[in-house]
Amino acid sequence: MISKILDLKKKKNAVILAHNYQLPEVQDIADFVGDSLGLSIEASKTKADIIVFCGVHFMAETAKLLNPLKKVLMPEPLAGCPMANMADAAALKAAALKHPKAKIVCYINSTAKVKALSDICCTSGNAVEVVRSLGNEEVLFVPDQYLGSWVKEKLGTKMVLWPGFCNIHVKILPEHINEAKRSHPEALVMCHPECTPAVRALADVVASTSKMIEYPGDSVRANVRLPLQYIVGTEVGILHQLKKNYPGLSFYPAYENSICPNMKLTTLEKVLWCLEEENGEIKVDPGTAEKAVVCIRKMLDLGSKA
Repeated sequence: MISKILDLKKKKNAVILAHNYQLPEVQDIADFVGDSLGLSIEASKTKADIIVFCGVHFMAETAKLLNPLKKVLMPEPLAGCPMANMADAAALKAAALKHPKAKIVCYINSTAKVKALSDICCTSGNAVEVVRSLGNEEVLFVPDQYLGSWVKEKLGTKMVLWPGFCNIHVKILPEHINEAKRSHPEALVMCHPECTPAVRALADVVASTSKMIEYPGDSVRANVRLPLQYIVGTEVGILHQLKKNYPGLSFYPAYENSICPNMKLTTLEKVLWCLEEENGEIKVDPGTAEKAVVCIRKMLDLGSKA
């Protein structure tokens, strides 16, 4: 099956992008594995004719916004993101009227229609930098209240937080962290900023998935004493890359049931069928796409200037 996928990928000039939360075997056949920021960057610069996106819908939609002339395919088109669905265009318009001076910053975990109404996009990896770039402007942050609250803690910016959340990260509780620390007292605790403030307060490192994966390597390069054990507070799919990259270290989930069922819908079989039949194509209304891509481009341009 893997051989067929690789042959078809070459024959059709396709690239396979996979999020860190995908099944291990799906991550292993991808050309690039990363978080939303990394995947956005890869999507923006790919020379492939076909993008096969192994993730959830807003991610593939973002790839399409950045590559309107390319064919973007999802092996499992029904893989959605509950957080992204917690904000819709009509509700955002109403909120903007209540806060007319606020800049709208949308987390990349949002629909194209929400992005079309936003001033700039961000990911968990660059949210602090994006909001900082707006200076003293009031910010309407949508849709994840916990990522927003983390940015607010860092910068002290006046922010209106949308009442959305990741249903996987909010299941990680302080007692899970404390129990994991009792079991592994020497371990360093890393958690995602989508976690609640109470969980973040117990973490040694708060970071996006890609930055979590980079952290042990950064410690080596900075000549900092490297912890041998890590407790990881995010979706358990990330453990595959961590164990693969650092075989001499030990990684433990903060909560073993931090599993996103939508991320696990994509299988090798579906990737193969997707390449064979070129099904699951992502399409975005041209008018919406023209407006939505602006906030993503602003985010990417900000990164290139940093």
